[in-house]
Parts: sequence; C-alpha cells; structure tokens
Amino acid sequence: MRLDGKVALVTGASAGIGAAVAERLAVSGAQVVVHGRDAERTAAVAARVGGVPVLGDLAAAETAAEVADAALAVHGRIDILVANAGLGWSGPFVEMRAEEIDQLVALDLLAPLQLVRCLLPSMVERGSGHVALVGSIAGRTAVAGEAVYAATKAALDVFAESLRLEIRGSGVSVSLTIPGVVDTGFFSARGRPYDRKRPRPLPATTVAQALVDGIANDRAEIWIPGWLRVAPAVRALAPGLYRRLSARFGERVMPR
Repeated sequence: MRLDGKVALVTGASAGIGAAVAERLAVSGAQVVVHGRDAERTAAVAARVGGVPVLGDLAAAETAAEVADAALAVHGRIDILVANAGLGWSGPFVEMRAEEIDQLVALDLLAPLQLVRCLLPSMVERGSGHVALVGSIAGRTAVAGEAVYAATKAALDVFAESLRLEIRGSGVSVSLTIPGVVDTGFFSARGRPYDRKRPRPLPATTVAQALVDGIANDRAEIWIPGWLRVAPAVRALAPGLYRRLSARFGERVMPR
C-alpha cells in the first residue's frame, strides 16, 4: 500500500509505540488522526505530526464507535487503522480484581474489535484499506503474571487470522505486529517495571518502523525482533521441552 495521501487513525498515540507510529506514518506522507486519553499529550503529538487529535477512553463500551465517528469526520474516510491502545497488568491472576479483568479485556481486546467493526465496512466498500493490529509475544507464549493480558493478545492473534480469511480479495489487508519487550511506559503502568537484563527492550521507534513497513509491504505478521519466532516454534514442535524451559526461566509470581 502506498502511504502517501492515506488517512490513518492511530489509537493510543499520545506516547510510546502509538506516538512513534503516528510520526512514522506522517513522514511517509499519511494524514494522521491521533487518538489518546490525555488531552495535552495527544494534542502535542498531533501538532508534531501535523495531524488532528481525537480523545476518548476506549475501555468504555461506547467509546470505540465515538472515536471512529470522530476520526471519520476529519477527512471523510479512514484508510489505515492502527489499533495500538492497550493496557498491561502484572501479578498473580488470583489477586486480580473483577474490575481489573474487565478493564483489561475491554481495552486490549474489545476496543480493537469494535473499531474494526466500525471502520472496516467503508474500507471494503472502497476496495482498499489496512487494519493493523498490535499483538504481543505474550499472545504466542505463556507469560507468568500476565495471564489475562496474554489471553487478550492470543484472542487478537486469532481474530487477525480469521478476519484476513474473511476479507481476502476485498482489497483490504490485515496485519498483526508481534513485538517483544519495548522501552515505553507500559511496564511501569502495569504495576511492575521490567528489570531483566535479557532480552533488552527495543526502542518504540524500531517497532513503529517495522509496523509501518509491514503496512506498506502488506505483511500479514510483523515479528520484532525476528528471533521471537523461536519460542512458538519450540512450543509447537516440542511442547514438553517448551514447558520445562518455561518453568526454568519463566518469572515466578506466586509466593514460595
């Protein structure tokens, strides 16, 4: 897909990967609608990329449709949806409150689905468009302490694959970006910082470049870094070995 002149909606774009994606798209000639919750930070990113800010808390059930409508009102269409907004949570599942589960599922899974529901029909009608979903390696491999987050990303993974099959031949493509550890405020916001020496966190700009290149080149999956494919391959080919390695090197979150 040629990005020059395309209209893109990037959710969760007030910081981190979303802001970096908005900047990369703008450099590529796209007109960017910048979504965020924080008015000041969202406006700052929009000003930086020459875009238009749209505010809304996507964890609220009705907000996805409102954000989609507001974005459509800016230029009359959305050619590219980058569903990036997300939330993390770290700790034992048994300690999660019901409202925390609801919020995580609402923002990380239901919001992307609702945004796609709102914006996909017009893309299909025009015979052109791209839906870019942001997953995680947690959706392909078990992550102790992130059971619900991992479950939402696994669901998003299968949604992307299923949607791709449903709309093949329509002129609309679907990509899933699968990043590893990224150097953003995500880990602090989830309640526990990332303190491992390996793997080293990637800059958000590196992930953004890979995601935007994936849109331009119509890639179905964008692994960043590429070696992340090893863990799911081991899981598929040698599940017993995978479980032993996970138990040995995985993070312990329950008290001893």
